[in-house]
Amino acid sequence: MKQGFTLLEVTVTMTILGLIVLIIFGVFRLGFSSWERGEALQEEYQKTRVLSQLISRQIKSAWPYKVKSRSAGEDYLAFDGKAASIKFVTTFPLKAKQAEGLVYVFYQFKEGGKEAGQLVFYEQRVLMKDFFEEGFKEDEGTSLFEGISTIRFEYLREEDPQNNRSEEWIEEWSGKDEKALPKAIRMTFHYSANPQESKKEKENEIAFSTVVSLPARQFEAVKSIPPGMRPRVVPRTP
Repeated sequence: MKQGFTLLEVTVTMTILGLIVLIIFGVFRLGFSSWERGEALQEEYQKTRVLSQLISRQIKSAWPYKVKSRSAGEDYLAFDGKAASIKFVTTFPLKAKQAEGLVYVFYQFKEGGKEAGQLVFYEQRVLMKDFFEEGFKEDEGTSLFEGISTIRFEYLREEDPQNNRSEEWIEEWSGKDEKALPKAIRMTFHYSANPQESKKEKENEIAFSTVVSLPARQFEAVKSIPPGMRPRVVPRTP
């Protein structure tokens, strides 16, 4: 006499098969999610490398330009560095179609409230006397990095044996007070490949840091630059 499966046996078998399928599906889904996160991190890392190289090149080309100011009363060096922002004059434009002359640039970290912030970039030609004291319009900015949780600019002050001062990194640098550009600039920031994550849930946060030296630091003011010509470094006489 042939005997079939009971309803209980069928129910137990189907339940076990369902659990096995569910486990297999979960494993595949976890693996696919990990692969997607890895691809996103790799893409963001490549983007970070390219943009950081451009920013580093622009900082490296910083020019010790003296502003002939009407309001300040005396000429001063066009450089102002803070922990979360930096503005200076450079010979290497990022936006201009023709790479000639000098441009005034401004990098600023903007908080995003509950979400992460962003690094915004502004650039314009050096045309008027008091350009360094003029602000940029909001719509003139370009967002370079999004999803940034923190950013930090630091400035290297060189050793001064006469004043018994050792070489050190500082958080602020004023061209008006220092009378020269810093020896080097260090840029450090943390950001996530997924800007939608909250600050407390950033599992894919990337830390990036780079140090850029400034070759031209203490030179005479650039008075004029003929069209198509690069500025010429003129050493300051003792």
